Amino acid sequence: MADEGFKRKLTAILSADVEGYSRLMGDDEEATVRTLTAYREVLSTLIRQHNGKVLDSPGDNLLAEYVSVVDAVQCAVAVQKEIKARNDQLPEEEWNSPER
Repeated sequence: MADEGFKRKLTAILSADVEGYSRLMGDDEEATVRTLTAYREVLSTLIRQHNGKVLDSPGDNLLAEYVSVVDAVQCAVAVQKEIKARNDQLPEEEWNSPER
């Protein structure tokens, strides 16, 4: 049978990117890269804790794969809560932009 080598794989995908990334890079490239690096580590940790796997992280994007949709959704909620808590600690001037 020719189809014996084909295996179907169902996965859930989480994709995250930075809102206003271009503006942030234009305003302060060094601080943006520093913050993005720290946040990417937070996301990677949360993804692993929720049984996910980081597939790629080009630029301001992060792509993760999950076997379980429930794990992917729970991770997305955890990411939103954690990033909001961290953003709330940033200086106010970083949030006074036309996009916010």
